Amino acid sequence: MIARADCTSKCNMIEVLDAVGDTASAVSGEAFSRPVFLSAETVMSVLDWPQVIARMRAIYTVPQGADVSPPRVVARGEAVALRALVAAPADHKFMGAKIFGRGRNRGMEYVLVLIDQENGRIAALVDANPITAFRTAATSAVAVDRLVKTRAPLVVGVLGSGTEARSHIAAIAAVRALKEIRVYSPTRENREAFAAEIGAQLGVSCMAVESGREAIVDADLAIAASRSHDEQPILLGEWLKPGMMVVSVGSTLPEQREADTAAIAACDLIVCDVVDEVRDESGDMIAARRDGVAVDGKLLSLNDLLRGTADIDVDAIRLPMFKSVGAAIQDIAAAELAYDLAVARGLAGEMPIAFQGKS
Repeated sequence: MIARADCTSKCNMIEVLDAVGDTASAVSGEAFSRPVFLSAETVMSVLDWPQVIARMRAIYTVPQGADVSPPRVVARGEAVALRALVAAPADHKFMGAKIFGRGRNRGMEYVLVLIDQENGRIAALVDANPITAFRTAATSAVAVDRLVKTRAPLVVGVLGSGTEARSHIAAIAAVRALKEIRVYSPTRENREAFAAEIGAQLGVSCMAVESGREAIVDADLAIAASRSHDEQPILLGEWLKPGMMVVSVGSTLPEQREADTAAIAACDLIVCDVVDEVRDESGDMIAARRDGVAVDGKLLSLNDLLRGTADIDVDAIRLPMFKSVGAAIQDIAAAELAYDLAVARGLAGEMPIAFQGKS
């Protein structure tokens, strides 16, 4: 999923592929009488970074009402949790919901249900694990492309060596040239494997380093894509400096921590995919507010940033952060793209099930 594409040629193909997707959507109601299933393998085979980044940019450059994507819901039991995100984006064929639960053994699977906005039919069930990785990193890439001032190749520091870290490097490489990548995660074998794999795939110097500080200090872009098991912050404000940008995607619930209070205080603008949820449900923001940081005055929605509707001189910002907690509108846009491309390529087969309709 993270192999670097030839961005120039693929970007030139986006309009063509979108047109194919529109055609597939137009005929899908006639082509299938039952829901289809898109496996993780199918999703990964049809999506690439330029396409998904273009879709994320598109959904955030048009007005998005609060009712289009309401706050997520989290149900909790004894050592278990279930989260649901829903959206009905305008000018899209599908609306839908993503549901995922963490079991007592910490296992998790994601399912995304696409529902036709015209007739209310369940059109597809999608393995949403790769969708989540694509949409999170692609949205971050949109923010990075807008907020990082320099057009020179970037030095990137990464905290984490898992799926989100890999996806973010691949997505950033689709919008900006990279000069050097430095990665830290607590397990030496994991960070060394990350460095060898990413370096070979992107043809960029990628080094496994011995500490988070070594990864982040003097980087142009700091990506925090992990959390410690004991929920202690892994990104410290003392490592940051004006002129760099921070991306933080690991703290999405009140009990989760990724960036310390000093990091939140150091950033003079925090662009959010979902402002209310970043402010009220991210453990990092809750802790910073408790410690006296005026968080509210720093927050700006990605929608307002890209639409240019904010009363702020973004180019005067010294140290911006993009903070993502994830949004269903991202999931639906990415899954709809995967559906359209899979249909066009004959990869979306009907399931041997049908749902009873109601009018």
